[in-house]
Amino acid sequence: MSRTIMRAPNLDWTDPDCPVARTLDLVGDRWSILVIRDAMDGARSFTEFKRRTGIARNILTDRLRKLTAHGLLAQRTALSGRRQEYVLTDAGRDLFSIILTLRQWGERHAFAPGETHSTLVDQHGIPVPEIAPTSADGAPLDTDTTHVQKTR
Repeated sequence: MSRTIMRAPNLDWTDPDCPVARTLDLVGDRWSILVIRDAMDGARSFTEFKRRTGIARNILTDRLRKLTAHGLLAQRTALSGRRQEYVLTDAGRDLFSIILTLRQWGERHAFAPGETHSTLVDQHGIPVPEIAPTSADGAPLDTDTTHVQKTR
């Protein structure tokens, strides 16, 4: 898996030593996450992103610029040759597990019992199973079995 170094020379990191904080600095607002979600679901054009999200044009323009500048999206000429489209980069695709985890959390906690919602399915139409982190030996991981080790 390739690693993309996402450096912005004038970006003031919220917490320069924390990967969670840096990630949130890059994609931590709802519009960025929804643009990435829709790109994963096949949206490519400005118009598609606007229609799917309902985002204001100026905010969408800003988020597309930001996500492109940080290497999560790339612009390319559409097959029609008439306009530019946005596609996920490897770094953008690497957000899949985050989007999936947010989705699964939302399915558990953001809907009333029995309330209908969309479902993520695999290529066979089968709902994607719940993901759970595990250690190298296969044991389940959670807040009681992990801790942050500072590098300094």
